[in-house]
Amino acid sequence: MCCYFATLAKKNLLKIFKLANSYKNTLKGQYSYEYLIERITMNNLRKIGLSALAGSMALATSAQAFEASVAVESQAVFSSAQGNEAASEASNGKGIGVDTDIAFSGSGELDMGWTVSVSHVLDTDANVTNSSTQLAVGMGSFGTLQFNDVGGASTNGIDDVLPAAYEEPWDGTIGTSEFNIFGSQLNSGSITYKLPAVEMMGATISATVDYDPQANVDAPSAGAVGGDGASGEGATIAIAHESGLTIGGGFTDVGDTNARAGESGATGYVKYSNGPLTVGYQEFYHNAASNAADTDGDGYALAYSAGDMTFSYSVQNEQTNAIGATAALQEEEMSAVQAAYSMGGMTIAASLYESENVEGVAAVKYEETELSVSFAF
Repeated sequence: MCCYFATLAKKNLLKIFKLANSYKNTLKGQYSYEYLIERITMNNLRKIGLSALAGSMALATSAQAFEASVAVESQAVFSSAQGNEAASEASNGKGIGVDTDIAFSGSGELDMGWTVSVSHVLDTDANVTNSSTQLAVGMGSFGTLQFNDVGGASTNGIDDVLPAAYEEPWDGTIGTSEFNIFGSQLNSGSITYKLPAVEMMGATISATVDYDPQANVDAPSAGAVGGDGASGEGATIAIAHESGLTIGGGFTDVGDTNARAGESGATGYVKYSNGPLTVGYQEFYHNAASNAADTDGDGYALAYSAGDMTFSYSVQNEQTNAIGATAALQEEEMSAVQAAYSMGGMTIAASLYESENVEGVAAVKYEETELSVSFAF
Protein backbone atom coordinates (compact mmCIF):
# COMPACT_ATOMS: atom_id res chain seq x y z
CA MET A 1 0.00 0.00 0.00
CA CYS A 2 2.87 2.40 0.89
CA CYS A 3 4.63 1.65 -2.44
CA TYR A 4 1.42 2.40 -4.30
CA PHE A 5 1.03 5.84 -2.73
CA ALA A 6 4.74 6.65 -3.30
CA THR A 7 4.42 5.84 -7.02
CA LEU A 8 1.22 7.89 -7.25
CA ALA A 9 2.93 10.88 -5.62
CA LYS A 10 5.93 10.63 -7.96
CA LYS A 11 3.72 10.62 -11.08
CA ASN A 12 1.75 13.63 -9.89
CA LEU A 13 4.92 15.61 -9.03
CA LEU A 14 6.21 15.07 -12.58
CA LYS A 15 2.91 16.40 -13.90
CA ILE A 16 3.35 19.46 -11.67
CA PHE A 17 6.74 20.40 -13.16
CA LYS A 18 5.63 19.78 -16.76
CA LEU A 19 2.52 21.91 -16.32
CA ALA A 20 4.53 24.58 -14.49
CA ASN A 21 6.97 24.97 -17.38
CA SER A 22 4.10 25.13 -19.85
CA TYR A 23 2.32 27.83 -17.86
CA LYS A 24 5.57 29.77 -17.40
CA ASN A 25 6.08 30.04 -21.19
CA THR A 26 2.48 31.07 -21.94
CA LEU A 27 1.65 33.48 -19.10
CA LYS A 28 -0.06 36.65 -20.35
CA GLY A 29 0.04 38.54 -17.06
CA GLN A 30 -3.29 37.33 -15.68
CA TYR A 31 -1.76 35.06 -12.99
CA SER A 32 1.66 34.87 -11.43
CA TYR A 33 3.91 31.88 -11.90
CA GLU A 34 3.93 31.21 -8.11
CA TYR A 35 0.09 31.25 -7.98
CA LEU A 36 -0.23 28.60 -10.68
CA ILE A 37 2.37 26.38 -8.99
CA GLU A 38 0.38 26.57 -5.74
CA ARG A 39 -2.95 25.72 -7.46
CA ILE A 40 -1.55 22.76 -9.38
CA THR A 41 0.24 21.39 -6.32
CA MET A 42 -2.86 21.59 -4.11
CA ASN A 43 -5.06 19.86 -6.71
CA ASN A 44 -2.66 16.92 -7.09
CA LEU A 45 -2.10 16.55 -3.34
CA ARG A 46 -5.87 16.50 -2.89
CA LYS A 47 -6.07 13.55 -5.32
CA ILE A 48 -3.40 11.69 -3.34
CA GLY A 49 -5.24 12.32 -0.05
CA LEU A 50 -8.56 11.08 -1.43
CA SER A 51 -6.91 7.91 -2.74
CA ALA A 52 -5.39 7.25 0.70
CA LEU A 53 -8.75 7.83 2.39
CA ALA A 54 -10.49 5.40 0.04
CA GLY A 55 -7.86 2.76 0.76
CA SER A 56 -8.23 3.18 4.53
CA MET A 57 -12.03 2.96 4.26
CA ALA A 58 -11.73 -0.30 2.32
CA LEU A 59 -9.46 -1.76 4.99
CA ALA A 60 -11.85 -0.72 7.81
CA THR A 61 -14.82 -2.30 6.04
CA SER A 62 -13.08 -5.64 5.56
CA ALA A 63 -12.16 -5.74 9.26
CA GLN A 64 -15.85 -5.58 10.25
CA ALA A 65 -17.18 -8.37 8.02
CA PHE A 66 -20.50 -9.97 8.95
CA GLU A 67 -21.17 -13.65 8.27
CA ALA A 68 -24.75 -14.87 7.83
CA SER A 69 -26.25 -18.33 7.41
CA VAL A 70 -29.63 -20.03 7.00
CA ALA A 71 -30.52 -23.48 8.37
CA VAL A 72 -33.67 -25.48 7.74
CA GLU A 73 -35.09 -28.38 9.75
CA SER A 74 -38.17 -30.17 8.49
CA GLN A 75 -39.98 -33.00 10.27
CA ALA A 76 -42.83 -35.32 9.31
CA VAL A 77 -44.51 -37.11 12.25
CA PHE A 78 -47.07 -39.91 12.37
CA SER A 79 -48.90 -39.97 15.71
CA SER A 80 -51.35 -42.54 17.02
CA ALA A 81 -53.32 -42.56 20.27
CA GLN A 82 -55.24 -45.78 20.76
CA GLY A 83 -56.80 -47.81 23.59
CA ASN A 84 -56.79 -45.05 26.23
CA GLU A 85 -58.43 -45.87 29.54
CA ALA A 86 -60.99 -43.37 30.92
CA ALA A 87 -59.75 -40.64 28.58
CA SER A 88 -62.07 -38.71 26.31
CA GLU A 89 -62.77 -39.91 22.78
CA ALA A 90 -61.23 -36.69 21.47
CA SER A 91 -57.83 -37.87 22.64
CA ASN A 92 -57.99 -41.00 20.44
CA GLY A 93 -57.03 -41.04 16.79
CA LYS A 94 -54.09 -40.81 14.43
CA GLY A 95 -52.61 -38.42 11.90
CA ILE A 96 -49.59 -37.13 9.97
CA GLY A 97 -48.20 -33.65 10.49
CA VAL A 98 -45.27 -31.66 9.10
CA ASP A 99 -43.28 -29.03 10.96
CA THR A 100 -40.55 -26.92 9.32
CA ASP A 101 -38.30 -24.43 11.10
CA ILE A 102 -36.14 -21.86 9.29
CA ALA A 103 -33.28 -20.44 11.32
CA PHE A 104 -31.44 -17.26 10.32
CA SER A 105 -28.21 -16.41 12.11
CA GLY A 106 -25.28 -14.08 11.69
CA SER A 107 -22.21 -12.84 13.52
CA GLY A 108 -19.54 -10.20 13.23
CA GLU A 109 -16.61 -8.73 15.15
CA LEU A 110 -16.16 -5.13 16.27
CA ASP A 111 -12.90 -3.17 16.23
CA MET A 112 -12.27 -3.75 19.94
CA GLY A 113 -12.61 -7.52 19.54
CA TRP A 114 -16.19 -7.87 20.81
CA THR A 115 -18.53 -10.08 18.82
CA VAL A 116 -22.17 -9.53 17.88
CA SER A 117 -24.46 -12.39 16.90
CA VAL A 118 -28.14 -12.52 16.00
CA SER A 119 -30.52 -15.46 15.75
CA HIS A 120 -34.06 -15.62 14.40
CA VAL A 121 -36.16 -18.79 14.02
CA LEU A 122 -39.44 -19.04 12.13
CA ASP A 123 -41.89 -21.86 12.76
CA THR A 124 -43.88 -22.62 9.59
CA ASP A 125 -46.30 -25.13 11.12
CA ALA A 126 -49.77 -24.05 9.88
CA ASN A 127 -48.96 -20.31 10.24
CA VAL A 128 -45.52 -18.72 10.05
CA THR A 129 -44.68 -17.53 13.54
CA ASN A 130 -41.62 -16.16 15.26
CA SER A 131 -40.48 -18.83 17.72
CA SER A 132 -37.10 -17.44 18.77
CA THR A 133 -35.18 -14.15 18.42
CA GLN A 134 -32.02 -13.11 20.28
CA LEU A 135 -29.19 -10.59 20.02
CA ALA A 136 -25.95 -11.43 21.84
CA VAL A 137 -22.88 -9.27 22.45
CA GLY A 138 -19.72 -11.18 23.36
CA MET A 139 -17.47 -8.97 25.48
CA GLY A 140 -14.46 -11.25 25.82
CA SER A 141 -13.32 -11.57 29.44
CA PHE A 142 -16.36 -9.51 30.52
CA GLY A 143 -18.79 -12.26 29.53
CA THR A 144 -21.78 -12.15 27.19
CA LEU A 145 -24.88 -9.95 27.25
CA GLN A 146 -27.91 -11.40 25.46
CA PHE A 147 -31.19 -9.67 24.63
CA ASN A 148 -34.10 -12.10 24.48
CA ASP A 149 -36.92 -10.78 22.32
CA VAL A 150 -38.65 -14.17 21.98
CA GLY A 151 -37.25 -17.08 23.97
CA GLY A 152 -33.64 -17.43 25.06
CA ALA A 153 -33.75 -16.98 28.85
CA SER A 154 -31.01 -19.05 30.49
CA THR A 155 -33.37 -20.24 33.22
CA ASN A 156 -35.82 -21.64 30.69
CA GLY A 157 -32.91 -23.43 29.05
CA ILE A 158 -32.56 -25.80 32.04
CA ASP A 159 -36.27 -26.56 32.58
CA ASP A 160 -35.59 -30.18 31.52
CA VAL A 161 -32.01 -31.33 30.94
CA LEU A 162 -32.59 -35.08 31.18
CA PRO A 163 -31.10 -37.09 28.28
CA ALA A 164 -33.47 -38.25 25.54
CA ALA A 165 -33.13 -39.87 22.13
CA TYR A 166 -36.11 -37.94 20.75
CA GLU A 167 -38.37 -35.78 22.96
CA GLU A 168 -39.25 -35.29 26.64
CA PRO A 169 -41.94 -37.50 28.25
CA TRP A 170 -44.28 -34.52 28.75
CA ASP A 171 -44.24 -33.95 24.97
CA GLY A 172 -46.52 -36.98 24.54
CA THR A 173 -49.31 -36.16 26.97
CA ILE A 174 -52.69 -34.45 26.55
CA GLY A 175 -52.36 -32.92 30.01
CA THR A 176 -50.58 -29.77 31.16
CA SER A 177 -47.09 -30.41 32.47
CA GLU A 178 -45.39 -28.14 34.99
CA PHE A 179 -42.02 -29.79 34.48
CA ASN A 180 -41.17 -27.57 31.51
CA ILE A 181 -42.33 -24.12 32.68
CA PHE A 182 -39.28 -23.19 34.75
CA GLY A 183 -37.97 -19.84 33.46
CA SER A 184 -40.81 -19.36 30.98
CA GLN A 185 -41.90 -16.22 32.87
CA LEU A 186 -38.64 -14.51 31.84
CA ASN A 187 -38.51 -15.74 28.26
CA SER A 188 -39.56 -12.64 26.29
CA GLY A 189 -38.29 -9.09 26.58
CA SER A 190 -35.53 -10.04 29.00
CA ILE A 191 -31.76 -9.72 29.34
CA THR A 192 -29.37 -12.56 30.11
CA TYR A 193 -25.83 -12.01 31.37
CA LYS A 194 -23.49 -14.98 31.00
CA LEU A 195 -20.43 -14.79 33.22
CA PRO A 196 -17.11 -16.01 31.84
CA ALA A 197 -16.53 -19.68 32.62
CA VAL A 198 -14.09 -20.48 35.44
CA GLU A 199 -11.74 -23.48 35.33
CA MET A 200 -10.91 -24.98 38.70
CA MET A 201 -9.55 -28.40 39.73
CA GLY A 202 -10.75 -30.16 36.61
CA ALA A 203 -14.18 -28.50 36.72
CA THR A 204 -15.75 -25.80 34.57
CA ILE A 205 -18.07 -23.44 36.46
CA SER A 206 -20.57 -21.38 34.49
CA ALA A 207 -23.27 -19.03 35.74
CA THR A 208 -25.97 -16.80 34.25
CA VAL A 209 -28.39 -14.11 35.41
CA ASP A 210 -31.78 -13.25 33.84
CA TYR A 211 -33.74 -10.01 34.28
CA ASP A 212 -37.16 -9.24 32.78
CA PRO A 213 -38.67 -5.78 33.49
CA GLN A 214 -42.15 -7.18 32.82
CA ALA A 215 -42.30 -10.91 33.43
CA ASN A 216 -45.06 -13.03 31.88
CA VAL A 217 -45.64 -10.33 29.25
CA ASP A 218 -44.57 -10.44 25.61
CA ALA A 219 -41.72 -8.14 24.62
CA PRO A 220 -42.84 -4.77 23.22
CA SER A 221 -41.67 -3.54 19.85
CA ALA A 222 -38.51 -1.43 19.84
CA GLY A 223 -39.20 1.97 21.35
CA ALA A 224 -42.58 0.95 22.77
CA VAL A 225 -43.71 0.37 26.36
CA GLY A 226 -45.08 -3.02 27.34
CA GLY A 227 -48.19 -3.84 29.32
CA ASP A 228 -48.53 -4.03 33.08
CA GLY A 229 -46.28 -6.69 34.52
CA ALA A 230 -44.06 -7.19 37.53
CA SER A 231 -40.33 -7.51 37.07
CA GLY A 232 -38.69 -10.89 37.45
CA GLU A 233 -35.21 -12.28 37.82
CA GLY A 234 -33.51 -15.62 37.84
CA ALA A 235 -30.11 -17.27 37.85
CA THR A 236 -28.45 -20.56 36.94
CA ILE A 237 -25.19 -22.28 37.82
CA ALA A 238 -23.55 -25.43 36.46
CA ILE A 239 -20.41 -27.28 37.52
CA ALA A 240 -19.15 -29.70 34.87
CA HIS A 241 -16.26 -31.96 35.95
CA GLU A 242 -13.87 -33.65 33.54
CA SER A 243 -14.94 -37.01 34.99
CA GLY A 244 -18.32 -36.63 33.24
CA LEU A 245 -20.29 -35.45 36.29
CA THR A 246 -22.37 -32.27 35.98
CA ILE A 247 -24.31 -30.61 38.79
CA GLY A 248 -26.51 -27.58 38.24
CA GLY A 249 -29.63 -25.68 39.14
CA GLY A 250 -31.38 -22.34 39.22
CA PHE A 251 -34.16 -20.19 40.62
CA THR A 252 -36.72 -17.64 39.39
CA ASP A 253 -38.71 -14.98 41.24
CA VAL A 254 -41.48 -12.73 39.92
CA GLY A 255 -42.91 -9.84 41.92
CA ASP A 256 -46.54 -8.86 42.61
CA THR A 257 -48.87 -6.60 40.65
CA ASN A 258 -52.32 -5.27 41.53
CA ALA A 259 -53.91 -8.00 39.44
CA ARG A 260 -51.56 -10.90 40.05
CA ALA A 261 -49.67 -12.36 42.98
CA GLY A 262 -46.02 -13.20 42.46
CA GLU A 263 -44.55 -16.61 41.78
CA SER A 264 -41.23 -18.38 42.13
CA GLY A 265 -39.55 -21.58 41.12
CA ALA A 266 -36.44 -23.68 41.56
CA THR A 267 -34.82 -26.66 39.87
CA GLY A 268 -31.73 -28.80 40.39
CA TYR A 269 -30.16 -31.63 38.44
CA VAL A 270 -27.26 -34.03 38.28
CA LYS A 271 -26.01 -35.82 35.16
CA TYR A 272 -23.23 -38.29 34.57
CA SER A 273 -21.78 -39.34 31.21
CA ASN A 274 -19.35 -42.21 30.70
CA GLY A 275 -18.68 -43.22 27.12
CA PRO A 276 -21.95 -44.02 25.35
CA LEU A 277 -24.05 -43.94 28.54
CA THR A 278 -25.65 -40.84 30.09
CA VAL A 279 -27.88 -40.84 33.16
CA GLY A 280 -29.66 -37.91 34.80
CA TYR A 281 -31.92 -36.92 37.68
CA GLN A 282 -33.80 -33.63 38.14
CA GLU A 283 -36.22 -32.05 40.62
CA PHE A 284 -38.38 -28.92 40.38
CA TYR A 285 -40.67 -26.82 42.53
CA HIS A 286 -43.13 -24.15 41.36
CA ASN A 287 -44.75 -21.69 43.76
CA ALA A 288 -47.77 -20.74 41.64
CA ALA A 289 -49.03 -17.21 41.05
CA SER A 290 -52.29 -15.76 42.39
CA ASN A 291 -52.27 -18.18 45.32
CA ALA A 292 -52.95 -21.19 43.09
CA ALA A 293 -51.85 -24.70 44.02
CA ASP A 294 -48.10 -25.29 44.06
CA THR A 295 -46.53 -28.16 42.15
CA ASP A 296 -43.37 -30.18 42.52
CA GLY A 297 -41.89 -33.21 40.86
CA ASP A 298 -38.85 -35.16 39.79
CA GLY A 299 -37.62 -37.27 36.92
CA TYR A 300 -34.85 -39.57 35.83
CA ALA A 301 -33.59 -40.78 32.46
CA LEU A 302 -30.86 -42.79 30.82
CA ALA A 303 -29.65 -42.72 27.23
CA TYR A 304 -27.27 -45.06 25.42
CA SER A 305 -25.60 -44.34 22.08
CA ALA A 306 -24.10 -46.98 19.81
CA GLY A 307 -22.74 -45.53 16.59
CA ASP A 308 -25.59 -43.76 14.83
CA MET A 309 -28.24 -45.28 17.13
CA THR A 310 -29.49 -43.76 20.40
CA PHE A 311 -31.88 -45.36 22.89
CA SER A 312 -33.45 -43.72 25.95
CA TYR A 313 -35.90 -44.37 28.77
CA SER A 314 -37.25 -41.58 30.95
CA VAL A 315 -39.83 -41.10 33.71
CA GLN A 316 -41.20 -37.87 35.19
CA ASN A 317 -43.59 -37.40 38.12
CA GLU A 318 -45.63 -34.32 39.05
CA GLN A 319 -47.65 -33.56 42.16
CA THR A 320 -50.21 -30.76 42.53
CA ASN A 321 -50.29 -29.96 46.22
CA ALA A 322 -53.23 -29.15 48.47
CA ILE A 323 -54.30 -25.55 48.94
CA GLY A 324 -56.72 -24.49 51.63
CA ALA A 325 -59.66 -26.87 51.73
CA THR A 326 -58.77 -28.30 48.30
CA ALA A 327 -57.05 -31.67 48.56
CA ALA A 328 -53.92 -32.57 46.66
CA LEU A 329 -54.37 -34.24 43.28
CA GLN A 330 -53.14 -37.67 42.32
CA GLU A 331 -49.50 -37.86 41.30
CA GLU A 332 -49.15 -37.86 37.53
CA GLU A 333 -46.52 -40.10 35.93
CA MET A 334 -45.21 -39.67 32.38
CA SER A 335 -42.77 -42.07 30.73
CA ALA A 336 -41.21 -42.55 27.31
CA VAL A 337 -39.24 -45.27 25.53
CA GLN A 338 -37.42 -43.93 22.49
CA ALA A 339 -34.97 -44.83 19.72
CA ALA A 340 -33.35 -42.70 17.02
CA TYR A 341 -31.10 -43.43 14.03
CA SER A 342 -29.12 -40.67 12.31
CA MET A 343 -27.75 -40.76 8.75
CA GLY A 344 -26.02 -37.47 8.08
CA GLY A 345 -28.72 -34.82 7.92
CA MET A 346 -31.60 -37.31 8.27
CA THR A 347 -32.90 -38.76 11.55
CA ILE A 348 -35.51 -41.47 12.00
CA ALA A 349 -37.04 -41.71 15.49
CA ALA A 350 -39.75 -43.61 17.33
CA SER A 351 -41.30 -42.97 20.74
CA LEU A 352 -43.80 -44.75 22.97
CA TYR A 353 -45.40 -42.36 25.48
CA GLU A 354 -47.52 -43.26 28.47
CA SER A 355 -49.19 -41.00 31.03
CA GLU A 356 -51.07 -42.11 34.13
CA ASN A 357 -53.39 -40.01 36.32
CA VAL A 358 -53.49 -37.30 33.65
CA GLU A 359 -54.04 -33.84 35.18
CA GLY A 360 -53.97 -35.49 38.61
CA VAL A 361 -57.19 -37.43 38.02
CA ALA A 362 -57.06 -41.06 39.12
CA ALA A 363 -57.34 -43.78 36.46
CA VAL A 364 -57.06 -41.37 33.51
CA LYS A 365 -54.46 -42.90 31.20
CA TYR A 366 -53.07 -41.74 27.87
CA GLU A 367 -50.83 -43.60 25.43
CA GLU A 368 -49.29 -42.27 22.25
CA THR A 369 -46.95 -43.61 19.58
CA GLU A 370 -44.88 -41.35 17.34
CA LEU A 371 -42.82 -42.13 14.26
CA SER A 372 -40.72 -39.26 12.94
CA VAL A 373 -38.38 -38.54 10.05
CA SER A 374 -36.54 -35.22 10.08
CA PHE A 375 -34.07 -33.47 7.80
CA ALA A 376 -31.58 -30.76 8.70
CA PHE A 377 -29.71 -28.60 6.18
